[in-house]
Amino acid sequence: MFNSMLKTFDFNSWNTRGLMVTGAIMLALLFLGPTIFDLFTLLKVILFIAMAMLALSLAFIWGFGGILCFGQSAFFGLGGYVYAIGVINMGESTVPILLAIFIPAAFAMLLGYFMFYGRLNDVYLAVVTLAVTLILYAFIRSTSGEEWVIGKARLMGFNGISSIPDPNWPGFPDSLLWPDDKFYVAMALLILVYFGLRFLLRTHFGRVIVAIKENETRAELLGYDVRFYKMITFTIGGGIAGLAGFLLVTFNNFVNPDKFALALAAQIIMWVLIGGVGTLIGPMLGSLALLMLYNWLGTQNFAGWLNTYLVFGGIILLFVLAVPQGLQPTAQMLALRFLPWTRPTDEGGDSARNGAREGRAGD
Repeated sequence: MFNSMLKTFDFNSWNTRGLMVTGAIMLALLFLGPTIFDLFTLLKVILFIAMAMLALSLAFIWGFGGILCFGQSAFFGLGGYVYAIGVINMGESTVPILLAIFIPAAFAMLLGYFMFYGRLNDVYLAVVTLAVTLILYAFIRSTSGEEWVIGKARLMGFNGISSIPDPNWPGFPDSLLWPDDKFYVAMALLILVYFGLRFLLRTHFGRVIVAIKENETRAELLGYDVRFYKMITFTIGGGIAGLAGFLLVTFNNFVNPDKFALALAAQIIMWVLIGGVGTLIGPMLGSLALLMLYNWLGTQNFAGWLNTYLVFGGIILLFVLAVPQGLQPTAQMLALRFLPWTRPTDEGGDSARNGAREGRAGD
């Protein structure tokens, strides 16, 4: 199977070229990041990496699995809280990191089982995931009393859990990660998740979930258990979001109920829309662009936070109307049209159309 997948890598195609360029940029950032960024910027980059991984989780289940989830922040916040509670009680981070992936994934599987085997359509599925997020948000905010304690960890309600211990090297509880080490770990995890998803999409499983997204009825008539494939896709997305929650906690050693909030749930949807549904690189770029834009607007002299949100929302609205396909597909289309050397072959328009379709299916 592995050899057959290797044969699908056409080094003259846009998809493979994009994969190689993306890998080169990510590896360069991994090895050079601590040398080119100061400490404050390096910590900011860790935040961007966590949010890029969160965007990647929804990009996978929505763009390739056809599952529009309005509650991806539920798994994100759950991963952060699970890690915080685990590391405070255990005094080391190895097992809590694994739990931050496993518990959101298990919760996503349980939720997915009832949704997909209950035959909920897309609208009701979106409503259910949104409702779950709001329930978790309301519940965590109400845990400020002294009775809300798990082992040594107090949930602290809307104040959140602060002073969370730094992660340590596996097997060495007293050897904590410095900011440089946190960056290396975060960037390495993002690379592993991105290329892991790219590999998964080239397997039989990946081709089936894309086929289900394109035509669910036809896939079911071909004998595939559509509900099972959707549930597993949803589970993978939940685990990745939980991992992103852990990375966010390593950024500032703090987690609060805002990780479940409706505002973040809406932002994740916007990241994927602006980056490009059906791509993996696009949503990561979309999250980076919107976070940088929001941070820049926050430093400007606007009269209050309301005007900041109005300007931010207006820019997003104009962008969505002007570039409905998203950043990555639009950039690819322009490159294929105006940069002949980027075309996979010399067959003119056919190659451009093939390359566009190819990129939409993989990047």
